[in-house]
Amino acid sequence: MKSMNFKIAKLVYHYFIPFIPVSALFIPLILVEASDKTKHEDSYELWHRHPIIRCNLFGTNVSYAGVIVFFSVIYMMRKHPPTVYLVDFTCYRPPTNLQVPSEYFLEGVKRHCNYSDSSAEFQRKILERSGLGEETCLPEGMHMTPPSRTLEFARKEAEDVMFDSLDNLFSNTNIKPEEIGILVVNCSLFNTTPSFTDVIINKYKMKSSIKSFDLSGMGCSAGVISVDLAKRILQVQANTCAIVVSTENITLCGYDGDDKSMMIANCLFRVGGAAVLLSNRNQDKRQAKYKLVHTVRTHYGSDEEAYKCMGQYEDDAGKLGVFLSKSVMPVAGSALRTNITTLGPLVLPFGEKLRYLISTVANKVVKNPETKTCVPDFKLAFEHFCIHAGGRAVIDEIENNLKLSPAHVEASRMTLHRFGNTSSSSIWYELAYIEAKGWMDKNNRIWQIALGGGFKCNSAVLVALKNVKPSHLVSSNKGNPWEDCIHKYPM
Repeated sequence: MKSMNFKIAKLVYHYFIPFIPVSALFIPLILVEASDKTKHEDSYELWHRHPIIRCNLFGTNVSYAGVIVFFSVIYMMRKHPPTVYLVDFTCYRPPTNLQVPSEYFLEGVKRHCNYSDSSAEFQRKILERSGLGEETCLPEGMHMTPPSRTLEFARKEAEDVMFDSLDNLFSNTNIKPEEIGILVVNCSLFNTTPSFTDVIINKYKMKSSIKSFDLSGMGCSAGVISVDLAKRILQVQANTCAIVVSTENITLCGYDGDDKSMMIANCLFRVGGAAVLLSNRNQDKRQAKYKLVHTVRTHYGSDEEAYKCMGQYEDDAGKLGVFLSKSVMPVAGSALRTNITTLGPLVLPFGEKLRYLISTVANKVVKNPETKTCVPDFKLAFEHFCIHAGGRAVIDEIENNLKLSPAHVEASRMTLHRFGNTSSSSIWYELAYIEAKGWMDKNNRIWQIALGGGFKCNSAVLVALKNVKPSHLVSSNKGNPWEDCIHKYPM
């Protein structure tokens, strides 16, 4: 107790700690230094005869722990990725002069494509069973006599789709092109130099620091891939807006050979596209329609059958076309099951997860090939489903696998009927249909399911942040392709 250093430490402890709590971080160091010069018995006597010191030491340790916890929480909050909002989206609506009724399409096939009678009859049957209506559209070059599959018309198709969608998007959101920090464009079958992102940046004079990406060859599931890419960048780049443009190009992809597996694409694919605005900025939350919650991607490319079930090839005569094999539907079913195995734990309620787990374990124990694992009831997790409108068979397959009702797939069937297979943008036409019907309420959950060559199955999960008014009730809203015809559907 005679040590001067110890007395000084004691004075510092009693007089400064009550007024400067942060100094608790340094007291243990002072006490350790002082104790080196204090006899063991003095420390023992101090500890047992002065309970206030024991109290203060306990308070110091609590304060020390509290500060550590506080800064740990701050650190964890900083590491948590920011919320990504889907502010708005628009879809391209082709002019009526580009519509191709079935008879008009078949007449053009017979007149300009030199098909045999059996090939023309095959395409007529495909059209009858496809689920496409009489108002789907082909690009301007395909309406020429004879059809003009040139680079000029292909560029015009792409620019018409992208610029119309983007003009409406900027008009609806009042966000200026120079505010965009990320631009992602996907088009599988047609890519030029300068790229589509270059074309858009030049048109709208976007800033030089913009991060731009062109995705090609990703198939009909590329829309979700583009959204996933934009989301991942937004989670690490603060205070930024991103635009995703999803489209496909039909002008250069028409097939005029006699391979029936390549004729199917002629009958299904139609012109279309969409532009989507994503943001992580707080000021955009108020006008945002949705929150992007999950994106789950499944790639089946390692399986040989899945890899070769669809793609762009040349036939025996050297004519280029999109090939679709009979194994597409089984492959799509397998890819979907793998995808929902990952998605299910993220979105399903606990009871449904438990039921699925018990069923899976029971099947492994029993090992009966005839016993099927139960499919979780995703109707408990989602109010709306946007299934890629790849064809009637695709929608039927997913409807049966997920045990959905006709109401759940109405948006997909009507999109196929009115616009055809617009590839990666079809899920946005379906979401626009749900909005136009006035079905989207606050906190509704939406599952977008996209399938594409390679083979890929991708999912995106959105949550509505507000009641979305039907587009015909919002005079300033442009870009909903259903706004003046929704009263005619379902058909």
